[in-house]
Amino acid sequence: MRHRNYTLKLNRTPAHLRAMLANAACSLFTLERITTTEGRAKAVCRFAEKMITLAKRGDLHSRRTAMSRLHDARAVARLFKELGPRYAQRKGGYTRVVKGVFRRGDGAPMAVCELMDTTVPVRVRKLKKDEGAKKAKS
Repeated sequence: MRHRNYTLKLNRTPAHLRAMLANAACSLFTLERITTTEGRAKAVCRFAEKMITLAKRGDLHSRRTAMSRLHDARAVARLFKELGPRYAQRKGGYTRVVKGVFRRGDGAPMAVCELMDTTVPVRVRKLKKDEGAKKAKS
């Protein structure tokens, strides 16, 4: 029975799941916004919240714990130098998941996982002339 086990399995072996979450979290910490499927985004945000909580503590044990889970020195350095102090006054909710459109190839629901109070601007796709006319008519 899986009582009180809240980790999303995502149809992967445990080793593959740990590696995928670590890689996605490193990308999230360096880029501050990633686009992925909805289930992965929820799992990555949950994992990233725990890493940011470690960064807020800022001691050597927390740094070594984060390094053992992320395996990327640049992401851990950014996590402890920039993101930990940025969220020092916040008690939680460092990330958010914004649902997006369905992926064109297989119809998977997509989502954006991003850090709260991010400094990276949102890129907006420009409409073509035909699409703008269609939207205006609707």
